[in-house]
Amino acid sequence: MQLDKTDNIPAVGKLSFEDTEIAFRHASNTDLKRAYWLFRAINNNFLVKIGPPITTFTMKIGLPIKSIIKATIFKQFCGGETIAGCDATIKNLASGGVGTILDYSVEGEDDEQVFDETRDEIIRTIARATGDAAVPITVFKVTGVARFGLLEQLDAKERLTPTEEQEWQKVQARVKAICEKAFNANVPVMIDAEESWIQDTIDQLALDMMRLYNQQNCIIYNTYQLYRHDKLESIKYDFTMAESEGFILGAKLVRGAYMEKERKRALEMNYPSPIQPDKASADRDYDMALQFCIEHVDSIAIVAGTQNEESCRLLANLLDGSGIRHNHPHIYCSQLLGMSDNLSFNLANAGYNVAKYVPYGPVKAVLPYLFRRAQENTAISGQMSRELSLIIKEKDRRRLS
Repeated sequence: MQLDKTDNIPAVGKLSFEDTEIAFRHASNTDLKRAYWLFRAINNNFLVKIGPPITTFTMKIGLPIKSIIKATIFKQFCGGETIAGCDATIKNLASGGVGTILDYSVEGEDDEQVFDETRDEIIRTIARATGDAAVPITVFKVTGVARFGLLEQLDAKERLTPTEEQEWQKVQARVKAICEKAFNANVPVMIDAEESWIQDTIDQLALDMMRLYNQQNCIIYNTYQLYRHDKLESIKYDFTMAESEGFILGAKLVRGAYMEKERKRALEMNYPSPIQPDKASADRDYDMALQFCIEHVDSIAIVAGTQNEESCRLLANLLDGSGIRHNHPHIYCSQLLGMSDNLSFNLANAGYNVAKYVPYGPVKAVLPYLFRRAQENTAISGQMSRELSLIIKEKDRRRLS
């Protein structure tokens, strides 16, 4: 294996995820205060449970809650309502060496015109990223440009009607238009993972796009959810296929985002759950996937999407142990905007490629994303306490200095 090496690699010991001065250098005192109160609220499961229905109701009857949401949870976890509205966030992240992944987070639509509009918006994110190192990667969901039910039929190998066949052709054309734009602009684009019962169709689309556009560089990435017990083997199988067919495998590695829904559906429909039996198994497979990809770094490009400190530390150790330079173009680490700044900014400060997911869209339209973010965060054992402890540590450091 021909590794991209350098003799000038900072020692891993210099990488500290406890350095709050670096982690929050981009944040004003006002930003820290807002984050402190917000994470305290999110840490309260009761507020997270009652928040979505109350918010939906108050917006429906016309109460001015939008401004409150925009100034709090939206400001913490979203870049803006439009691409241009994200410019300040992009600049702020870039000041700390962290890139932006513009994520158009409008979801739940089911209309052909909306699918075309979403395709066009994703293409605009690629245009915004073109030639700007501060926006190194882009992303989209196939369900943003396709009807969920159609993908479900395809996964189930159901026979499509002539009308559904035409609908499927339009979906493939939308995905190809996005990927072709990314290829022509030399801007990588990630295809996000979704529910297991539509994922085979998404996987096939992603691999088809890699065959077209990953011949020389990695432009297209598929996403592997390692909280599924079959996805480590999927990565290895896809790598073997990519090697035999002569294209670079793009792999975004995440743990996953649909665990409760997956287990519930499997129970209700009486089939084996695709989800790992426990967190330790998901952690094991995630770290094994990282190691496998680093061992084949010339032929696999990865985006390690993780809020997990141990996985970030492992990635750093693997690179230094193999003599691979920190800013190797095939290796990115990624976290969500508004969370895990101790990981993102300390990794970037040590020379690693880092980019934050920056969701954007109209406040009302991205509420499902924001509610899910809050609900998922409370399910992460210790995550909110960790965020709070780091914010408190930085507030104390500033006060004492």
